[in-house]
Amino acid sequence: MGGIGEWRHLCVDMQRMFAEDTPWHVPWMVRISPQIEELAGRHPSRTIFTRFVPPQHPDAMPGKWRDYYQKWWMMTGEHLPPELIDLASSLPSLVPPARYFDKRTYSPWIDGRLHAILQSEAVDTLVITGGETDVCVLATTLGAIDLAYRVIVLKDAVCSSADDTYDASLELLHDRFSVQLELMETQEFLSGLG
Repeated sequence: MGGIGEWRHLCVDMQRMFAEDTPWHVPWMVRISPQIEELAGRHPSRTIFTRFVPPQHPDAMPGKWRDYYQKWWMMTGEHLPPELIDLASSLPSLVPPARYFDKRTYSPWIDGRLHAILQSEAVDTLVITGGETDVCVLATTLGAIDLAYRVIVLKDAVCSSADDTYDASLELLHDRFSVQLELMETQEFLSGLG
């Protein structure tokens, strides 16, 4: 694995609204939770949990996001119980020292806040887990590559709603971004830390 450098675990959208019985339920989430809980539990001060936060109502969002939330009106703040925004399982108990980073879009990079935080901490490596591999994890990973981070995606700690797009996403990342990204298993990463 080589020297890991200054790293952070970026755990993408492991929230109750995806883990529980909602229109956005991701059944696979339960399969990746043990790996995420182990990594975040061992290194909570290095863990940042992103949370996808829907607007109160569709008109609060611009352009095509408004259309998106007109389709998914039941997932807006005026209908979704607020506690479903929070992290699933045992993860909230890790905050602090783990941190939240709330976002309105698939990517956490859009407004520059997260990059500024990481730069102020001299972070050069991001270890990415969470859901979904073909949406928010993909947007997070591609943005991190563009911002020149070393990116490690833990393939047994990311999930999707559909096997075929999960497989296609990992294949895309492995084949097209092999110089800038590494795929590995959670235990392999943890072992490499020594």
